[in-house]
Amino acid sequence: MANQFERTELIIGKDGIKKLQNSKVVVFGIGGVGSFVVEALVRAGVENLILVDKDEVDLTNINRQIIATHDTIGKPKVEMAKQRALSINPNVKIKTYQEFFMPDSEDVFDNTANYVIDCVDTITAKIEIIARAKKLNIPVISSMGTGNKLDPTKFEITDVSKTSVCPLAKVMRKELKQRDIKNVKVLYSKEEPIKHEGKVTGSISFVPSVAGLIIAGEVIKDIIGA
Repeated sequence: MANQFERTELIIGKDGIKKLQNSKVVVFGIGGVGSFVVEALVRAGVENLILVDKDEVDLTNINRQIIATHDTIGKPKVEMAKQRALSINPNVKIKTYQEFFMPDSEDVFDNTANYVIDCVDTITAKIEIIARAKKLNIPVISSMGTGNKLDPTKFEITDVSKTSVCPLAKVMRKELKQRDIKNVKVLYSKEEPIKHEGKVTGSISFVPSVAGLIIAGEVIKDIIGA
């Protein structure tokens, strides 16, 4: 009898599938990047997730977020991601927190997590997520800026200290250095941001999605030891 992971098993083996099924991953930010992270993790076989995001789906999210459609406008992103994940794999166990994660927030993950993924926009929150993961000795990866970008081939995963070009990465380098937080894995783009009038950040369908898939791939490879 066929199972939904038989094609994946050909690539990573039964042990790889078991490792993913037994792993717990925390995803902060279920937006353009984070929604595709969740999608790829669940489709690969991860069965324990913690999702954190305060926002509800907005009309302007439809251009880049896999959970955003005209049918989901006004609904919590974490709940839409949970419903979608369960429709992909009914065995998935998901805790959701509809909240902004900040330094005064209560812990939403503990040392039972195998990986922490930061896909939020706020620098204060990003620093706190990384700091707490480091304190618990949990692997963490942080997404740098994907807005105002048009070339999805310019993404790279590296240590934050080796980043360039990205304005968000520049601020993160400085803030993490001040806190003596080292060895932080990030995804960033080497593409110069596109300049345009107005304060709203521009986005397009195929850039944040690619970033999310790359991050998910990195996390999956780390979990299975590939």
